[in-house]
Amino acid sequence: MNMIQQLTRHKTVEQLQAEAGSRGEFRRVLGVWQLTAIGIGAIIGVGIFVLAGQQAAVNAGPAVIVSFIVAGIGSACAALAYAEFSGMIPVTGSAYTYGYAVLGEFFAWVIGWDLILEYALIVAVVAIGWSGYVQALLLQLFGVHLPVWLQGAYDPANPDSGKVFDVVAAAISLVIAWMLIIKTEWGARVNTVIVVIKVIGVLLVIVVGAFYVNPANWHPFVPAAIEVDGVSRFGWAGVLAASSIVFFACFGYDTLTTAAEEARNPQRDLPRAVLLSLAISMTLYIAVSLVLTGMVPYPQLNSAAPVDAAFKALGLDWVRGIINVAAVAGLASVVFAFMLGAARIWFALSRDGLLPGWFARVHPRHGTPHRPTAILGIFSALVAGFLPIGEVAELVNIGTLSAFIVICLSVLILRVRRPDVRRSFRSPMLWLVAPVGMLFSLFLIIGWPWLTDGQFHMIGGLARITIERFVVWMAIGLVVYFAYGIRHSLLARRD
Repeated sequence: MNMIQQLTRHKTVEQLQAEAGSRGEFRRVLGVWQLTAIGIGAIIGVGIFVLAGQQAAVNAGPAVIVSFIVAGIGSACAALAYAEFSGMIPVTGSAYTYGYAVLGEFFAWVIGWDLILEYALIVAVVAIGWSGYVQALLLQLFGVHLPVWLQGAYDPANPDSGKVFDVVAAAISLVIAWMLIIKTEWGARVNTVIVVIKVIGVLLVIVVGAFYVNPANWHPFVPAAIEVDGVSRFGWAGVLAASSIVFFACFGYDTLTTAAEEARNPQRDLPRAVLLSLAISMTLYIAVSLVLTGMVPYPQLNSAAPVDAAFKALGLDWVRGIINVAAVAGLASVVFAFMLGAARIWFALSRDGLLPGWFARVHPRHGTPHRPTAILGIFSALVAGFLPIGEVAELVNIGTLSAFIVICLSVLILRVRRPDVRRSFRSPMLWLVAPVGMLFSLFLIIGWPWLTDGQFHMIGGLARITIERFVVWMAIGLVVYFAYGIRHSLLARRD
């Protein structure tokens, strides 16, 4: 077998379907609403509590709702591809597994290796943000102030801060990992309760805020373009810039597909959960955007906590407390979803022989991938404890966008290569939807080519900030694959 054949060897859809039904390593305990809660838990977080208001203030004005609609369309294109794959190949591993079935082993390895890091770092970023909310609540409600050296990571920009280790961020990472190890259904039930609390908080924002909406605040709907410190803002270019930024609050449903082998009826429930979680989340995003920009003039939303700022401006302090509790709950559910996803992708890579099989042994009592979960919990706790949020945040997102491109391309290829395969869900207008999803993700990685340089540094900065570190991680992955995976994979042993 030559090198090209080795790199492109793949499992057939029938092989994967048979494996999903015969392995029995996981306990099938998740129903459609628990899966949907995992998706909503991953999607709703910083987008509602931070980005909606901030992007209205600095880029889009009241037209931020258009930004969310554009971002939602781009995300929905990938969601439809995930829905089709999840119903057809209900195997743990998500994008990694789907890539294995269509593009072959090498591309599957690349995307799996990529997503393990991305998901783990998202856990760390959200854990750091969660810590900030919790510390603020402890001080507000109980007057508890942590020692400075336990409040957060050392910040090079503020060398006199005295901060050393973020104990709260590390704690949430370890607690979520423990929950995922003990029993998936326990963690899923707690996560569902947390998501319900979060959604109630968001609905409170919408319902209460609606009584204070002043339609005059929505005019002009698209503020005239201006230049601030050499950067172009507002106008339709600003709306598009905002759509690129809020797009990062419109994915997360992909994490629920990693739990395919823990779903009771995966071929029916996974596609439903993917689409339901995105639809519910986008509806809430748009409603919150309308209410916030109607409550106060959009420039007042330029805050680290714009929802809190809007209600503070109107003297609604009782709502602020509830919203902050909902924000704490909401961010915890994001940690749960992405740690679950990272552990199961790691497990899938190991089960297929691309990483040592030691990682692919489920706990004999709890039926969970305890070894990857424990390692990820410790890793994310250390990262969240010792590094400032800015340094960690720079590394995330590019991997998820790469996965979206792979999924949209793969679903097209499989429609041509295997039109005969039974699909429990067929994406409508696939030949339009999939290319749009690929282009949208590609432009987010490299930058929107038609925007000014001033706007580009805000949107396309993802490529410049993360590409070097992304390349380093992928280089390590290539060494691991060619030194170990290419010879030890199950397909290599069968040849």
